[in-house]
Amino acid sequence: MRRKNPTADFGVLPDKSSKLEHYEKRFGIIAIEKGYITTEDLIKGLTVQVYEDVRKIPHRFLGEIFFHMGLMTDQQVDEVLGSIFRKSR
Repeated sequence: MRRKNPTADFGVLPDKSSKLEHYEKRFGIIAIEKGYITTEDLIKGLTVQVYEDVRKIPHRFLGEIFFHMGLMTDQQVDEVLGSIFRKSR
């Protein structure tokens, strides 16, 4: 028997706005382009995000994860977010 919503058990938020979806797809790439993190850092951050989501720990965005890992400052997170939301208008 198939479940009606197979992503519900994995912490995926199906009702995200398009801006949040855009944020998730772009935050790591922009942070790499700006030289704030490496590709390996992005993989670590995504790994943490998935690990927490699967265990039903409240979802955290990559910027928060990178900040708590000491990989980005709050000013760097703000700069990446500013670039995302300026582009998405």
